[in-house]
Amino acid sequence: MLDIDPTLPAELGPLQWLVGDWEGTGHVQFAVDEDDVREHAFGQRVTFAHHGLPYLAYSAYAWLLDDELTPLATESGYWSLAREADDRDHGPGMLPRTAAPRTIDDVESLRGDDGAFEIEALIAHPTGVAELYLGRIAGPRIDLATDAVLRSPSAKAHSASTRMLGLVDGDLLWAWDLAALGRPLATHASARLSRVRRLEAPEED
Repeated sequence: MLDIDPTLPAELGPLQWLVGDWEGTGHVQFAVDEDDVREHAFGQRVTFAHHGLPYLAYSAYAWLLDDELTPLATESGYWSLAREADDRDHGPGMLPRTAAPRTIDDVESLRGDDGAFEIEALIAHPTGVAELYLGRIAGPRIDLATDAVLRSPSAKAHSASTRMLGLVDGDLLWAWDLAALGRPLATHASARLSRVRRLEAPEED
């Protein structure tokens, strides 16, 4: 049975270890063609937050580790359990739900025979790309693969991705494989991030 923070919606129980701010460094290595392999280190800050709804809001910002800390990339999206929508869900649009939210028992019924849960993540990039990932979460490990990639006319070629995230010794480790610029799926980037403690607002006298 899930042991869930009572301040979270029950559906976030399997994902609750992600909640918070994370910061650290990583490395990119990607062949843009056979004779051009790009490599660089970067810093990154990632936030998983919730707003009382059954999904996590995700944002990530990365910068080069040069003297100017040059901005490198940003992305944002939403992560949630994958299950059929019904009257317990909001929407479409701004329509409210018409049934009580799911309970821990309801969430437990979504657990697979192997103990994992199906999840989905929608991640948007300001470069005109949106990725829909489907995958599984088993304890402190997540494996995702794109089910669809949407590109605007101005976006660079980007056809598929896989991502893996895991909690190791209290740190968030992630790895991202990418198929882009006409190249097949290959190692793209990875990082190790530590949880950042938020400063508490001072109490008023």
